[in-house]
This record gives sequence, structure tokens and C-alpha cells, in this order.
Amino acid sequence: MKKSLIELERGLYKPKLPEALRFGVELQKREVVNVADEIKGIFPCTSGMPVVRFLRGEERKYEPVNVGVILSGGQAPGGHNVIAGLFDGLNHFNSRCRLYGFIGGPSGLIDHKYVEISFDLVDECRNTGGFDMIGSGRTKLETEEQFEKGREICEQLGIKALVIIGGDDSNTNACILAEYYEKKGYGIQVIGCPKTIDGDLKNEYIETSFGFDTACKVYSELIGNVQRDAISAKKYWHFVRLMGRSASHITLECALQTQPNVAIISEEVKEKNMSLSDIVDIIVDSVVKRSNGGQNFGTVIVPEGLIEFVPEMNRLIKELNDALASDDEYNQLKTDDDKRYYVMQALSPESREFYVTLPNRIAKQLALDRDPHGNVQVSKIETEELLIDLCTQRLKRLKDEGTFKGSFSALSHFFGYEGRCSYPTNFDSNYCYTLGFTAAALIVEKMTGYMVSIKHLTAPCDQWIAGGVPFTAMMTLEKRKGVMKPVIKKTLVDLSDEPFSFLEAHRGEWADETNTYLYPGPIQYYGPTELCDAATITLQLEHPYHHS
Repeated sequence: MKKSLIELERGLYKPKLPEALRFGVELQKREVVNVADEIKGIFPCTSGMPVVRFLRGEERKYEPVNVGVILSGGQAPGGHNVIAGLFDGLNHFNSRCRLYGFIGGPSGLIDHKYVEISFDLVDECRNTGGFDMIGSGRTKLETEEQFEKGREICEQLGIKALVIIGGDDSNTNACILAEYYEKKGYGIQVIGCPKTIDGDLKNEYIETSFGFDTACKVYSELIGNVQRDAISAKKYWHFVRLMGRSASHITLECALQTQPNVAIISEEVKEKNMSLSDIVDIIVDSVVKRSNGGQNFGTVIVPEGLIEFVPEMNRLIKELNDALASDDEYNQLKTDDDKRYYVMQALSPESREFYVTLPNRIAKQLALDRDPHGNVQVSKIETEELLIDLCTQRLKRLKDEGTFKGSFSALSHFFGYEGRCSYPTNFDSNYCYTLGFTAAALIVEKMTGYMVSIKHLTAPCDQWIAGGVPFTAMMTLEKRKGVMKPVIKKTLVDLSDEPFSFLEAHRGEWADETNTYLYPGPIQYYGPTELCDAATITLQLEHPYHHS
């Protein structure tokens, strides 16, 4: 297969490992995490286990073990390096270990579609983006029938451990699978690795999920590019929507890296009960102040899930879903006008009053564009276009009143898939390789029901602390579809934490001035360590490294 020059060069990069994993390892058991009684009741076999870490130990050979690996959910840069680290780690502990990749995600386990992962296959994909080595999927492992199908192929291939690489939902399912296999006595270990570019799989045990670093640096390069365009052309406001349906970690990190004029954080909107009008006020205030200084340009960045955090929009969407999801009379209406009139009658007076203020195309999308279950397709609503329309209306009124004398011309962007399969940064290349290698160490040490945990990530790689945390230590109960279910909780932006505090302290300056823009440029793979290997600003603020 023909490769580009960068692909050839990246294939030669040797990811770094913590000192404790380079030779022999010694498993150290630490504190046992107390979990709620409700969680213990659901997971009696995998509760009450200790957090573990690896120390450098004597080199020794372990029994050979066959392992299966699954990529689950959306792509994230570095997934191939997790598999490479797992493959190399297993061979480090015993060269007779074998690794099988299940094709197309969890469905490959159920449908018995797999490939044996060879050195040549791994070598082809080292330090590359994407999940194309074995593919991924969103099938959920949650039924006994699925678990038994998985057991069948594991027995057929002699697999004694499964590694599931995914986000909070995938690792929740991994926890359930680990409990089931342990309870049944099947002797199949289950290990998880934290993946999601959204950055919402983190807690006191998991400092960050892989892919977040790379994705944010890709988006920040693009934002920096449009900011340079804005300051060059001096006539456009760029409105940028970024990935992040549930949490705003990406928007916050990209704001710290690029310093745009306006960055809206969903969690702040919810905390302060900010209306859509309040958000428009923030943007318009920056537009007017900058225009008064002769600067009719700027940048605004927002997360894709923003509108679900706006109280009146959230209420409207819930009412639309409740009223229309299974309404046969609505489904039989023929014209768009009839459907919109029907929608108006179904809403409460408050929601109806808000609905009529929305731009026509957004109102139409809310009423007419629905998923197979009849619900509003929130992820498809172009929040940046909505804000442009509302700001345009507001500024027109101000111009008519004589309080705005400048110009306002806006361009919209959505940066999403661009960040999911980039070549991983050095940080993600090293982190992912370490995750895979640590998963191998947990497997040969006979651990099950654990997520790999790598800590001290802002330090040099050789000082990283590799280990594992029981899935159950991160579980809580949440209502899903009306039923309380155990889940690994998503972590939203903490408004009291250092990253948001830094944004809040500087956003006033960024809103009015131009020379505060930062232009991160493309990801760097060679050069000074602080340029190539540094973690995200979020991670550096949350876990500062103190040089000894």
C-alpha cells in the first residue's frame, strides 16, 4: 500500500512508556474504593476490589494468553496505538500470546467476525489515526444472549481476556460483561480503556480520555486559521460550532488555546439559567464594542449541544418530543404548514411564545425534521446559524435605533469529523500505547473488571503512573428511559475548576481586543518537548507538574 511521506515518518516514531513498564512489573494493590450499596448489589463479584498500580519489578515470564480487542463507539485519534501497545505488551510478557481483533466493534464479538492481529498488521497502523485496522461500531453489549455469543467465540479461540476500548457507555457495558463472566465462572477477564474526543470520561482516577488532546489541537489549528483570516480581511465574524453534545470540554480547551472573542460554555448557561436572549446579548455586546473601535470582525465558538442547556429551548424540545413522537394525527398531516400549525397548538403558552421568535428555518427544523422515534434531531440543529440569525436581527434593531453604526457579516463553520481520525499527537501516541501496554499487564496479572488508569500525565512519560481502577469505583445510578441503571457518569465542565476560572478571568479582555488571538498552527511532532509532547492546557491546569 502506498503511503504519504508523513505516514512513513510517523510509522517510525517509537512511543514512550513509563519507567515501570519497560522491564519487569510488580503489581501493587492500593486502597479499596467504597461504592454505594446499590452498586454492590448489582455488581457483587466486581465490587470491593482495590485500585492497582505497577512498579518496576523483576523480569519474569507469564503464561501465554489469548486476548480479544474491541474498538467501540466513535473514532478517536490513537486507537491503533492502544492496539499496538496491547500487542507489544502481550509479546513482552510472553511471545506465545495471541491477539484477536473483533471486526466492526462489539457486533464482531456477537457475530463471531474477527481477525488475528499480526506484527505486520500492527506495524501498518502504528501512530496513525482512525479505527480502520479492525473498525468500530455502536452495538451495546447488554443482554445475556449477547454475552453468551461472546463466550462461544472466546471458547472457540481460547480467548481468556477481552479489552474494550470506548467511552463511558462502552465501559459501562464492559463492567456489566465483566460481572456476568465472573459470576458465571467463565474465566474471561474484561479490561477497559478510556476513549472519547469529548473529554467527558474523566474523574479522580482517569485524568483524561485519549483522543481529546489531538482533536482539540486539530480544531484549535482551524480556529486559529479563521482568526487569522478575520484579522486579515477585517470584515467577517466567524461562528464556530465544535463537538460536544453533553459537555463543553472541547470548546473550553479550544478557547484556552486560541483566545476567541466569545466562547459559550453550556454548563455555565445551565448554571446561570441563561436564556437564548442572554447568549445573544453577550455576542452582540462584543460585536458593538469591537465595531466602535473599528473592528468589524471576530470569532465566536460554541459546543454542539448548547441549545439543550438553554432552559426555554430545552423545555420546547421536551414538549415537542412528548407531544409528537407517537402522535398519529400529526404523522398523517400532508403539508409543512399544517404540521407547523399543529405543533403550535401542542405547545404550552410559554413554549409557543418562544417558538415564534425563532428564525424560520430553525422553527421548521424543530417541527419537521425528526428521527425514526419521532424526536427532534437536536444534533443536526445548526446552533451557529441560529445565533447568527438572532444576532443579525438584534443588530439591525440597534442600527435602526442609531446605537450600532458598524457592519456585521458572519460566516458559519462546524468542526467535527475533522478531529476524529487525525494522526495522533505525540501525547496521544504515547498515552494510547501506554494504555494498551498497561492493559496487557493487567491481563497477565489476572485482573478483571478494571479500566486502565494512567496518572501524572503532565509529567514526562517515564514518570507516568500506570495501573487500573475497578469499573465499579466509577459507577453511579442514573435514570435512563424511565429506569434507574448503573452507568459511568459523564463529567461535565466544572465551573469552579482552574480551566474555566482561567477563561472567566480573561474573557472580557478577549471579547474587546484583537491582539489576544493565538494561532496554534498544525500539530508538531518534532522539536522542543514543550511544543511536541505537551498535554492540553486543561490537563496542565487541572494537574500541574512541579519539576523536582
